[in-house]
Amino acid sequence: MAKQATKKQAMEKSQLRKYIFLFWKLVAGGFLFIILMFLLASWGVFGQLPDETALENPEKDLATEIISSDGKTIGKFYKENRTPITFDELPPHLVEALIATEDARFYDHSGIDARGFLRAAIFLGKRGGASTITQQLAKLFFTDDVASNTVERVIQKMKEWIIAVRLEKRYTKEEIVAMYLNEMDFIFQAVGIRSASNIYFGKEPMDLTVEESAILVGMLKNPRQYNPKREISKAKSLARRNVVISQMEKYDYIDEQTRDSLIALPLKINYTPQGHDEGIGTYFREYVRNYMKQWAKDNPKSDGTNYDIDRDGLKVYVTIDSRMQEYAELAVDMHMAKLQAEFDKQNKKNKTAPFRDITPDEVDGIMNAAMRRSDRWRILKRQGKSEKEIIASFNEKTEMRIFSWGGDIDTTMTPMDSIRYYKGFLRASLLSMTPQTGEIKAWVGGIDYKHFKYDMVKTGQRQIGSTFKPFVYATAIDQMHMSPCDTLPNTPYCIPQGKHGNMKEWCPKNSDGDYGGTLTLRDALGKSVNTVTARLIDRVGPKPVIELVARMGVDPEDIPEVPSIALGTPDVTLYEMVGAYGTFANQGVYIKPILITRIEDKNGTVLDQATPEAKDVISQETAYVTLSLMEGVTQAGSGRRLRGTWATNTPVYKNAVTGYPYDFKNPIAGKTGTTQNNSDGWFMGIVPNLVTGVWVGGDDRATHFASTAYGQGATMALPIWGIYMKKCYEEEGLDISTGKFEKPDELTIETDCEKWAENNTPTEEVPNEFEF
Repeated sequence: MAKQATKKQAMEKSQLRKYIFLFWKLVAGGFLFIILMFLLASWGVFGQLPDETALENPEKDLATEIISSDGKTIGKFYKENRTPITFDELPPHLVEALIATEDARFYDHSGIDARGFLRAAIFLGKRGGASTITQQLAKLFFTDDVASNTVERVIQKMKEWIIAVRLEKRYTKEEIVAMYLNEMDFIFQAVGIRSASNIYFGKEPMDLTVEESAILVGMLKNPRQYNPKREISKAKSLARRNVVISQMEKYDYIDEQTRDSLIALPLKINYTPQGHDEGIGTYFREYVRNYMKQWAKDNPKSDGTNYDIDRDGLKVYVTIDSRMQEYAELAVDMHMAKLQAEFDKQNKKNKTAPFRDITPDEVDGIMNAAMRRSDRWRILKRQGKSEKEIIASFNEKTEMRIFSWGGDIDTTMTPMDSIRYYKGFLRASLLSMTPQTGEIKAWVGGIDYKHFKYDMVKTGQRQIGSTFKPFVYATAIDQMHMSPCDTLPNTPYCIPQGKHGNMKEWCPKNSDGDYGGTLTLRDALGKSVNTVTARLIDRVGPKPVIELVARMGVDPEDIPEVPSIALGTPDVTLYEMVGAYGTFANQGVYIKPILITRIEDKNGTVLDQATPEAKDVISQETAYVTLSLMEGVTQAGSGRRLRGTWATNTPVYKNAVTGYPYDFKNPIAGKTGTTQNNSDGWFMGIVPNLVTGVWVGGDDRATHFASTAYGQGATMALPIWGIYMKKCYEEEGLDISTGKFEKPDELTIETDCEKWAENNTPTEEVPNEFEF
């Protein structure tokens, strides 16, 4: 019996040894198989691996940035909204949150975490995965589509492991962290940590708080499922944030008390979308986009291909100051919301609203022309619809979102009704420029880019009214050495048919119907007296005036050589007007307005740099005397509202003026402008180092106020200038001048009328047989 037992035990031991041998054989075979698979993968048997060049420069789309003069990114062009940053631009707590949550042994491994791999293999991933930050980066870089087939996914994983090891050899740990965060897609057009930080919190990454960093790190697991913006996922985002904070405490990055205080905080974001229709400077950004498209065609790369502004990560440095741009947009919004309310109120009993002074047939003409210019018409035309079908569709109700000053409204109306609805909105534009450099500091092309895309700074041309008069006065000063103190009769005046190209006799009337006595040139310009301006252009002729404005950057092609231009009948852009007025502030030297200072590639190499274009136009003396004339506008003329000297008990003040009293004490040269039927209101304002122009009007000239009290430039446009400048003066870092205009060393024309009166007698007017 004992022998049998011993024999049985021996057999059992032998079998156990066989099983043990088989086990280790299988284990060894498994390891050898894995090694073989890795070798095969590294040799490219399962598909090509990225070479050294690809590892050095992974091909990824980079957004082109628009960078303001004060260093702020104020716009981007992109296919993917990605702007990479370096490790030094990341706050330490963001990196700590990432490592604590995603890869606690990040600084201890070389791309593959063996302990994590064994744990994941033994517990089948129930106690956490094994993927390191470096492996995740490899996946982001080189795995376009994750395979659904298990075998294919295993092969992909092996490739990612190999790439991870290679990445660890090529880059430092800090570079890997930065690359990983730059690569992640946080959705809502937030690709990379910088875009995510700006879109979800409205700040740069370095300014993130610990809890904000925890939210973003929490999103890495699944940016849609743990997104703080989506209502459906806010609770999950909060829970995930708290997990990240707890992980930071677990690995001693924060203490227990800090963890508890952070977890107690509510989920809070500052969602700041970066779509092309959103953010500040939408109109000028669209101008920059079009400029860059042409620039890319004209400036190919060294290999002959064109730059792609949506992919190549260019940096476009612009002259816009982000603070001034915000103030400009705020000024437009504040005033236009109030002005529009009054406009709508006055139109309630207007049967042809929003149009005035036109027949029903003319209204139909405006509406039909707008219908045929619309995007809807073009789209349906491309689809092959007949004209009859298209017109019918414009009278069928449809759901749409429309603009209002109280916020967008979801409603149902016919496209034709929506055209009329939008025709009822007054538009506005503002342009602000440093006259000594030509640098544009603020550009507002309309009231809302999403709904009103037509730019009224550089594209839209409108009659400029009395803002043209300073050019006539400057010509008279230049030619005849006239002083602001010279006087002319304020009596009706005619320029006969045939003179100065007149097709018929021209007899302008004063807008207030007031005549009699004499006026100094300063008072005449301040009160915008038409008859005095008519006398001046009769003396100098229209041709020299046209030549002057042409040298100041105004396109003369559509300005007829007739006297009536003196009252501002030409159509001119705000861009041209601001550039021209800048000549007066820059001592007679015209500098072409500049928006883009330089363009760099993604590596910081300068590809293009702006060169100022300047030319002498008038003498320093003529420029100074013209400024002195325009100072009279804001001291006692149509712009005196800037001084806080306007009665505040008038209906116009109560119903249509915003931000008053402005109460400016500093020297301001300016000119208001109002066109026929109050269709356009202008104000051009100058201080020594800033020229700003404002236009307000309807899309059609038939959209206007009934009375000049509301429709004049002093009511429609001047308040925007006043609000904007008050905000700029409150921002001390902008250094906007409150001083006097620089006086020429040799001034032969007297601008002090008290001194002038001591040495002169009133100007004798040459009789005019057409004067009555």
